[in-house]
Amino acid sequence: MSVKFLPFLTALALAGVCASSQAADLRTGEAVYQGICVACHADGRDGAPRFGDRKAWGPLIREGQAVLTAHAWVGVRKMPAKGGRDDLLLEEFARGAAYMARGAGATWQDPDAKLMTRLADEVRKRAAALAKKAGAT
Repeated sequence: MSVKFLPFLTALALAGVCASSQAADLRTGEAVYQGICVACHADGRDGAPRFGDRKAWGPLIREGQAVLTAHAWVGVRKMPAKGGRDDLLLEEFARGAAYMARGAGATWQDPDAKLMTRLADEVRKRAAALAKKAGAT
């Protein structure tokens, strides 16, 4: 990832945090999964953990809801930031992540205000870590 894009990525990620608290009609986790995530998580494309695969999701679930969701939101491995969808709000994304984690046995709930605050903090940390790593290369 180019260093020059990291400030933009951080601003974009945080804009999703702010916008999500103002949205009236958010997509459900299942709707996010069916409309976006299914493209990769149904068949495991590019190493994506398949929906319902407890073995593949186990280590990810153990990372914790805020950490996993923030890392995926910013982009991780072959997964693009925001699942490749600029119209997706962080809260909707978090609902989709929780839905998939529940499908693999987790007890994650849809995000509340407290979790949204934690997600914003984790997004900032992840973006900073990526910026530092990109600066070192």
